[in-house]
Order: sequence, then structure tokens, then C-alpha cells
Amino acid sequence: MKTMKLLSVFALAATLLTSCYTEVIVADDVVDVVPVVTLNNVLNDYEIWYVDIDRSSGNTVVPFLQKAFTISFRNGNIFANNNLSGIGSNGGGFGIDVGFYDTYPNFELDVSHDLDGTYSFDVRTLSGNEIELYHPNTGASYILVGYQRNTFDYDLVFYENIHYFLQEFVAWEKIYTSDAGNINPFDYENFLQFLPAGISGNFRSSEDTNGTPIDNIFWDYDGIYDVDNVPGDFYLKTLTLDYNFPDNEFFELTVIDDETIELYQVSSGTTYQFRGKGYIQYRTAEGAKGKTTPKIRKKTADIKKEIEALKAKKMAKHAKI
Repeated sequence: MKTMKLLSVFALAATLLTSCYTEVIVADDVVDVVPVVTLNNVLNDYEIWYVDIDRSSGNTVVPFLQKAFTISFRNGNIFANNNLSGIGSNGGGFGIDVGFYDTYPNFELDVSHDLDGTYSFDVRTLSGNEIELYHPNTGASYILVGYQRNTFDYDLVFYENIHYFLQEFVAWEKIYTSDAGNINPFDYENFLQFLPAGISGNFRSSEDTNGTPIDNIFWDYDGIYDVDNVPGDFYLKTLTLDYNFPDNEFFELTVIDDETIELYQVSSGTTYQFRGKGYIQYRTAEGAKGKTTPKIRKKTADIKKEIEALKAKKMAKHAKI
């Protein structure tokens, strides 16, 4: 009997002890891990970085940025579209390999350019697709706008910068003159050359015979040229050649392909075609802006008025017929 009582007491105690047990679980603090965004991540977010030259600042230029329409950062290498001829197709849209780069945790970018040497930049993110490259040594600052290749408007860049395209060949040789049109002095011009703005006489012309080697061309005349937009027609431009006498030449300019342009002289009704000779691989830094003098702007405006008057007379003549 005592044994049974003792066993009962032990069983009761075990039951009470078990029923009083509570499991305590201590949960660890939940910590959100914020991913670290590196400069390399930022540079590789976009395939193409458009160099917004109009928003650059500083008294000193960085040559490889000044002459680039776009740059790209790919696996340590830098690619650039320095030329308009072939833009969108050269290097699959990236352009040509121009150097290499390294990035550092403090958003510092080191660039080694094949021609222009080494540069170190402080990089600042301005928005989701805009960054600033600041060169501390000179105070130069460049704004880059990011795009993917399939959304980047290469045509827009090309046609907004036609004056650079004209500078990408050492000379333009006349290859065609239409039968239609009145005989005029420009019929005898067989070569044209377009130079960066700011150089004295930034276009030249020659009456040398077709086929003359570039180095042997004698330039008979030099003056100032101007390219303007035509309202309502994105792909059509006007070209004025200032010959410093009343018979300045005024044309409608059309691009046929990456090395051929067409000039329609409205006053005579003659169409000319010129083909580029001596392709210049790197766009010159001096041509960063299209500049014209007040003198040529006034002459261009006057010539446009004369052309519009001629068109109006022709339309009135046809209406009578």
C-alpha cells in the first residue's frame, strides 16, 4: 500500500511539474540588408550615356568627352561614338573602343584614354538616368544621360548635329549635277571642305577637276557656312555658304547616306551631290558648338526671304498656267 501511495505522489508531482512548463522562444531581431550600390552598378545600368554638351561647364574641356556624342562602360572598357557617320551601326551602336576605366568605393572613376591620357573624376548621381562627371583638377563638369540602345534615338543626334557630320571628311567631291536648273557660278565648284567653328574661314571651295587627290586640292575660296533647320521637316536642312558678295549660295541640304549629301539650289533649280573623301575617325574637339556670326545670320535670313519670294513667284506662275 505504501509503495502505491509513493508512486501516486511521484506521478502527481510529475504531472504538476509538466503542466507548469512553458516553452519560451526568443526571436532574433530582423535586420533588413540594404544592397550597396556601387559606381560600377550605376555605370552599367545603361548601355549608352549621351554626353549632354550643352550642360557641360568649366573653362577647361576634357578632350575625350568633348568630342564624344555617347560613351559606354563595358567590362572595364570605354566605347564612344565620336562620329556621326555610321552612328547607330558602328560597334553595334556602342561606337569604338577608346580606352579602359576603373571604379572605386567613393564613387571615383579613373579613365585611361588611348589618345588623351588619364583622368580621374568624382561621380555624382543626379537622377535615375543622369550622372555628373566632375574633374577636380580642372573644374570641368559633364552631364551624362543614360539610355538603352533600343530606346536611344540615333537619328535625332545625327540630324541635330549635321554641322559636325560635314566636318567628318577632309573634303567633299561633287559627283553629280542635275540637267535641270539654270547655269550658275556654283556649277564650277567641284570640292567643298567644312572646318570646325571658330577657325577663320570655316568652309573652303575649289574648282579643281574631279579626281584631284585631297592633298593636291587648291582651295580657291574660304568663307563661313551655316546650317539651319527647316520647320516641319526634321530631315531637311538648309546650308548657306557665305562668299562675301551678294551671290551667296543657299541650298536645301539632304543626307543620302553616311558619306553622301545632296544640295538643292532653290534659286537655280539645280541639284548637286557630293561624296566625302578622307574620313576623319575622331570628331575634333574644337567643333563643340555650331557657331555663326551675326553677319551670316542676317545674310541667311535675307536669302531665305528672297528664296520664299522666288517660290511664291513660281507658284503664281504655275497657277496662271
